[in-house]
Parts: sequence; structure tokens; C-alpha cells
Amino acid sequence: MRFIIVLIIIALLVFKFWPEQPVPTAEESFIGPQIEGLKKAEQVEQQYMDALEKKNQRIERESDGGS
Repeated sequence: MRFIIVLIIIALLVFKFWPEQPVPTAEESFIGPQIEGLKKAEQVEQQYMDALEKKNQRIERESDGGS
């Protein structure tokens, strides 16, 4: 019985003091290249939305000035 108690205590101590492995970020993991592609696609989408907004503002400005 003592043996089991000592084993449990040792297991708990080992578990408590065992160094944790650092969790890699998504960019560092195997999925990193896909995330880079996704970020580039988001940048392209943002550029498109900005260009669309500028075009809409220009159309509004021209239609207001023409009236």
C-alpha cells in the first residue's frame, strides 16, 4: 500500500515540475504556408474594397456636381 502512495506522490511531483512544451503558433506549424496564402488573399480583398469605395465616392461626387 505504501508503494502505491509513494508512486502517486512521485507521479504528482513529476507532473507538477515537468517542463511544458511551448505551443507553436499557427505560422510556425505545418499549416503556415496556407495561412500566408490566406493573408495575401485578405490583402487583395482589402485593396479591392478600398478601390471600390474610392470609385463610389468619385461617382457620388460627380453625380452631385452634375445636378
